[in-house]
Amino acid sequence: MKYRELFSPVKVGSITIKNRFAMAPMGPLGLADANGGWNQRGIDYYVERAKGGTGLIITGVTFFDQVVEKQDPSTVPNPLYKPVSFVKTSREMTERVHAYGSKIFLQLSGGFGRVTIPTNVGDIPPVAPSPIPHRWLDKTCRAISVDEIHAIVKQFGEAAFHAKRAGFDGVQIHAVHEGYLMDQFAISMFNQRTDEYGGSLENRLRFAREVVEEIKSRCGADFPVTLRFSVKSMIKDWRVGALPGEEFEEKGRDTQEGLEAAKLLESYGYDALDTDVGTYDAWWWNHPPMYQEKGLYRTYCKMVKEVVNIPVFCAGRMDDPDMALEAVKNGVCDVIDLGRPLLADPDYCNKLRAGRVGQIRPCISCHEGCMGRVAEYSLLNCAVNPQAARERVTAYEPILAAKKVMIIGGGVAGCEAARVLAIRGHRPKLYEAGGRLGGNLIPGGAPEFKADDIALADWYARELERLSVPVHLNTKVTKDDVLRADADTVIVATGSTPKVFTLGDDEHVYTASQVLLNEKDCGDTTVVVGGGLVGCETALWLARHGKKVTVVEALDQIMAVNGPLCHANKDMLAALLPYDGVQIVTGAKVTGYRDGRLSVSTADGEKQLACDSVILSVGYQEENELYHELEFEVPEIHLLGDAKKVSNIMYAIWDAFEVANHI
Repeated sequence: MKYRELFSPVKVGSITIKNRFAMAPMGPLGLADANGGWNQRGIDYYVERAKGGTGLIITGVTFFDQVVEKQDPSTVPNPLYKPVSFVKTSREMTERVHAYGSKIFLQLSGGFGRVTIPTNVGDIPPVAPSPIPHRWLDKTCRAISVDEIHAIVKQFGEAAFHAKRAGFDGVQIHAVHEGYLMDQFAISMFNQRTDEYGGSLENRLRFAREVVEEIKSRCGADFPVTLRFSVKSMIKDWRVGALPGEEFEEKGRDTQEGLEAAKLLESYGYDALDTDVGTYDAWWWNHPPMYQEKGLYRTYCKMVKEVVNIPVFCAGRMDDPDMALEAVKNGVCDVIDLGRPLLADPDYCNKLRAGRVGQIRPCISCHEGCMGRVAEYSLLNCAVNPQAARERVTAYEPILAAKKVMIIGGGVAGCEAARVLAIRGHRPKLYEAGGRLGGNLIPGGAPEFKADDIALADWYARELERLSVPVHLNTKVTKDDVLRADADTVIVATGSTPKVFTLGDDEHVYTASQVLLNEKDCGDTTVVVGGGLVGCETALWLARHGKKVTVVEALDQIMAVNGPLCHANKDMLAALLPYDGVQIVTGAKVTGYRDGRLSVSTADGEKQLACDSVILSVGYQEENELYHELEFEVPEIHLLGDAKKVSNIMYAIWDAFEVANHI
């Protein structure tokens, strides 16, 4: 009953959504077929979120342009490449979504312009409102012609017509948002035109106005058209974004102009504004990593809500149901967008409505399975949910006979294996040498900005208890213990240990794990050796707690290896370190530590860094000794997680799911 208000209906244009939750649009990479329709994976993916209780499904962005930005139709669905194929596959999806009482909007793209991502769409000739620098490539974009603008507008109407025919309840326009082509027209920094599409704010929004007018003309005034809208750009300069709390001169759209734009967009006929902040020049705002606070768009959504009379959607790490409830109650927004949280748990809404909040699997904002894979491999997945966008091929396999499975190690790999085995009907038992489940999630989750790592560890503990999996903590398992257990299958997931080496005064040399767990006090001044992800996050955490921190990295740049896959995470962390006072020394090798001074060899010669301690963050070593003792003694044995190969959370969970689902 606490969250009942989140399950009250809300109108968007002519339609009524059954609750206050929408699935935020996320790029549907890997969800298209060769004919520009949806493949089975895409259909299953969206239907699963409707089945999970989401009121409105907003698909990831679909392209349609056959004139200016022609793209491979198998990248994402395309309603104009082969409309018959698109309508046919879409109809199957929309009919299934409607069976669960959910509504579904198709998100239509106005084009990339200067932000084309070569790994996704190829090296197509980039366009923009004016000859301006490309975001990623060392190129100058060509100015799009008026005839090309008109062609795109007309195609918007055609695409929306086919969307309506295919059973979509409305469309969302992508967008005056994130610095895509239509947003480039709206921002004076990018739009230097002197014709009717440049100059005043009204002229710069003419593209967006013509789009909604064309769609309403083709589909009827009662066909809902919403807009993805960024109130503020957060641009310090070309390709340079601002950080939270930083004072800077806005070079893009400032808040005042954003609110004026919101009022104009409502007057043009848009039925809702799906609101955020940022651009690709500051893309850690639109794709917020764990270093951004939860609910980071609420202030801006509230401002928009106060100047328009149409519904306002709010995304941005809104997975905390108490925060969501407060936002709706206090008039911050009308609808809560859940993007990555619905990748992590498609049943979020049903679990919340039923009062099973503790069963909601948390998103850890890592971007490894979603945005990182979208940008690098044109695939949409989830690090903590191996079934996301793979629902059919990873469905739980039925079993013929229950097996006794002994799992050694209570990190994410061991926990995921136990969870899957229990769901399928096997009889797993888990043994963990430490006092709690979670493995490297526990030290990794020590910084406040990594709290969701701890939430994931706690979720696994609750799930194993709910599934009645026996868990034996503080239990060091030996070879003899395994052989006496007479298990049908053994899973060894004993994790990894930090790599260490001597520097001389080893009494004041610690591992990052020891410091993160407060087992060692690093003093007021410390040097972190190793500029990978763990080293950089440890340094940031210590700096925010008042420590003077230097990072020493052997390579020419930090996070060159073992860094986040997603540039939003990597770039933000790299920017935060100097902003929070962390000194960085690259191309350097530590040679010794004595009398409170660390010797560092650089291309410029030997340096001495005064410090109270040295923190080693130079990687981890697989802990697989027990597996090798057993591999010829146990008929069915598996090695999982870091014990198999030191990697990230995603592959530990994915590999564990794959193996446990086929035992």
